[in-house]
Amino acid sequence: MSHGPDWTDRAAGGTSPAPDAFETQVLALLPSLRRYSRSLTRSDIDGEDLLQDCVEKVLMRRGQWRGLNLRGWVLTIMTNLYRNGLRQRGGRTFVDLDDSTDLPSPEIDADPLERSRLEIALNTLPEENRAVLMLIVVEGYSYQDVANMLDIPIGTVMSRLSRARKRLSDLMNSDNVVTLRRPK
Repeated sequence: MSHGPDWTDRAAGGTSPAPDAFETQVLALLPSLRRYSRSLTRSDIDGEDLLQDCVEKVLMRRGQWRGLNLRGWVLTIMTNLYRNGLRQRGGRTFVDLDDSTDLPSPEIDADPLERSRLEIALNTLPEENRAVLMLIVVEGYSYQDVANMLDIPIGTVMSRLSRARKRLSDLMNSDNVVTLRRPK
């Protein structure tokens, strides 16, 4: 099983980008890769492990990159590593949003329970719906980009995103229902 060209192959005339340019481009992706890895794993520690595994694999397989859409290529590798890890573990883990100290999020003072409801709602989303939601809503990818990254049809991307948004909306609004009765 070939893992792509190694350093000796490139020295002998391989077609990968210059090491400094490639590594600089990968370094620039780290903040969004960290966000995505943590959203997939729901854990700071597991997210960091996934990020490190991904960067290691990207650097080992740099010769396989064809010079187009590095971010998409790297996110595809991360998604596949995560899926493979799920198959091996067969379980789920959850992270308390308060434990995610270095993930940027605006503080909203209007509803102190909103963050807790959002955490619960996100943790109830199926893995594939949460991945699509994060890639489109948080990372800003197009439907077609996500379809290519996850190797699924664009219609599947749209339906997973729709289901994720509907579920989040339902869960976020379910605790805000107040039944009013008329006085007798």
